[in-house]
Amino acid sequence: MKKNLFIRCIFALAVTSLLYACAKDKGYYSPMAKEPVYKGNLYSYLKSKPGVYDSLVKVIDRIGLQKKLQDSTVTLFALTNANFQLAVQNLNNTLNVSDKPAQYLNSVKYEILDSLMCQYIIQGRISSDSLTNQDGKDVLGIRYGYPMHIGLNRQASSGYMNGGPTIVDFSDTRRSVFNRNWVTTETSSLNIQTDNAVVHVLNPDHVFGFNKFVSQIIYIPPPENLFKTIGGVGSASKETSGGPNAVEASKYVFDGNPETKFFLSSPGQFYIQWDFLVAVAANSYTLRSANDIQQRDPTDWTLQGWNEETSKWDLLDTKKDEAFDERFQLRVFFFTNTRAYKTYRLNIARMYGGSDFQLADWTMNRNQ
Repeated sequence: MKKNLFIRCIFALAVTSLLYACAKDKGYYSPMAKEPVYKGNLYSYLKSKPGVYDSLVKVIDRIGLQKKLQDSTVTLFALTNANFQLAVQNLNNTLNVSDKPAQYLNSVKYEILDSLMCQYIIQGRISSDSLTNQDGKDVLGIRYGYPMHIGLNRQASSGYMNGGPTIVDFSDTRRSVFNRNWVTTETSSLNIQTDNAVVHVLNPDHVFGFNKFVSQIIYIPPPENLFKTIGGVGSASKETSGGPNAVEASKYVFDGNPETKFFLSSPGQFYIQWDFLVAVAANSYTLRSANDIQQRDPTDWTLQGWNEETSKWDLLDTKKDEAFDERFQLRVFFFTNTRAYKTYRLNIARMYGGSDFQLADWTMNRNQ
């Protein structure tokens, strides 16, 4: 009898303890994740992980960022070897198609590595906790102040919203205020602490450079911009509703600034035109897509030059079903021409997927 009573008392005590623990944690156990800590500076931490950050260290050494990572307070969105391997593989696949020699991190132009790598390093410590209760954070990359964006992303788990792991979204804004134009990657590990930095590790499927690595290396600068070297006056057959001084007026398609644009609402067919100070033989031109949706990009157009001898427009180039794959994308179009014209006209016939029109820049060029 006494033995049974003793067993019952022990059982009751165990149940009471269990209920108290559940009440304390509101029915579940939620352990605090301990953030990894490295005793040393950021550069030393990266060097201490052979097989993980070898490519990152190589790039940092090439562009001279060792001291910055040793004694400055920064946040690093760390790229692993896999991130660089994907970028180099994509580059060499493209170069191989053109029968060009392969390139690697030790041969790529310094300027390209420098500008792209600096996007991943942000001044100051930014842990995931600091992003709670705010709609992301606009930040600037070191050295060149390139605009990036950091946002907290809580995943779903077992049917519970925000009950899963926390990740951070890291975005290249492409200098656009519209997040639909951003390129975003995610973290696989968060809040690694060093003496002078916070490290967030990016997913292994992220390609170094936010898809700009290949395009910048194979990019061929456009020929001489005749709008600048010869001079003249630009005009358009239709003006934006706000008039010639509005924020999206026709004058901005000639200014060479990718962050401004010419916008028209349902214009139908129209043209933009440039009158040079003297006649000049152009044999190429450029168009740059604007910041907003692709549907507004021109897709069909013709280029003409005014022939003063015949008093007629000569057809110089025709394009149909063209597409701009990216925002702020600069494309160069070449055509055969040796005649000097004082006036060139770009006739816009159709937009990519709607009736509204936009274009950041147009130039006439000469390839020597």
